[in-house]
Amino acid sequence: MNTSSYSNIRATLAITKASLRSIFRNPSGLVFSLLFPLIFIVVFANIGSGGVTVDVGVAKGCDTLNPIYKALQNAKVVNLIRNQNADQMEKNLSKGSIDAILNVKKNGGNWTVYPPLSALPKARYNVQVKYTAASADKGGILKSLLNSIFFKIGEKTGAFSSIATIKETTIKGREYKYIDFILPGQLGFSLLNIGVFGTAFVFLSLRQTLVIRRFFATPVKRYSIVAGEMLARVTFAMLGSIIIIAVGHYAFGFTLVHGAVTVLSMLFLAFVGLVIFMGFGFIISGIAKNETTVPPLSNIITLPQFLLSGTFFSTSAFPKWLQPISNALPLTHLNNAMRKVAFEGVAITEVGHELLILLAWGIVIYAVAIKTFKWE
Repeated sequence: MNTSSYSNIRATLAITKASLRSIFRNPSGLVFSLLFPLIFIVVFANIGSGGVTVDVGVAKGCDTLNPIYKALQNAKVVNLIRNQNADQMEKNLSKGSIDAILNVKKNGGNWTVYPPLSALPKARYNVQVKYTAASADKGGILKSLLNSIFFKIGEKTGAFSSIATIKETTIKGREYKYIDFILPGQLGFSLLNIGVFGTAFVFLSLRQTLVIRRFFATPVKRYSIVAGEMLARVTFAMLGSIIIIAVGHYAFGFTLVHGAVTVLSMLFLAFVGLVIFMGFGFIISGIAKNETTVPPLSNIITLPQFLLSGTFFSTSAFPKWLQPISNALPLTHLNNAMRKVAFEGVAITEVGHELLILLAWGIVIYAVAIKTFKWE
């Protein structure tokens, strides 16, 4: 056979076309990769957030020893943020990333021992709260909680009028809807399924059915086989991502700050995430003995990320001991990057931190995949 005119590019495209046909003819793949995320989007966009967390920025110099602050600290619904400077808090407040900024000051000097409230001629505390119109519902939760705290302190001391003076202000901001949180998470879930399950099953199947061995009897190069299968999954994933974003935007008002530019940025992030998730699939296809071992191995990879990566609820709502684990997962950083790009309108260059972590994951994953992947 004359192989000098053989084109591996054409071979790659032919493998891609055949693989795409196989993907679209597989009902379970379509259900888990596209239909389930859309169902979750429809359900959660209509019922809203079940696990509400009010993110409150604590202003620098805020008195953190008083009972008002301690009561908020013990409230499960409140997440107090102290690791941001004033400029960051103001910026995040206007974008709806945090729901309020709290500042509590003591009146009448710095006391080391608090005198009885009834002995004070004026309110003991000066409470300043800055809300944002971007999350008016959560601002209302905080306002009700503060009123409840004041009432409980007053009921205990019998000095309702001398507890605190309250100054409240509200700034304008873009409304942060629950769909703006849930859609990037579901998009990441879809990419994770396509990358892990799709890649693991297809290469194990090609190996077991001796299709790869038959490829080796032709001039097709090994990279053409891998590139063809990967290109098929990238094409399918990009089409699915466009559908998910379009349904979210036109049916539920998902925020795309810069329109088509934001969509392209999200698709770029989707591509990066998918390539990394396919690395997990290569590893599983290499270590799996048969098709029955693929689902449990894949679930070991996908379930922790699905549950702990902020897919349904903010990672700030998790227990403190669990947050470092959550923040180490690649899907967490993909979700965060997509939310920043979509709602906050940041450029790709401004999510460099998330991309660097994803790149680090990619290097580790593919280093392992090279060691474990088998052709026969």
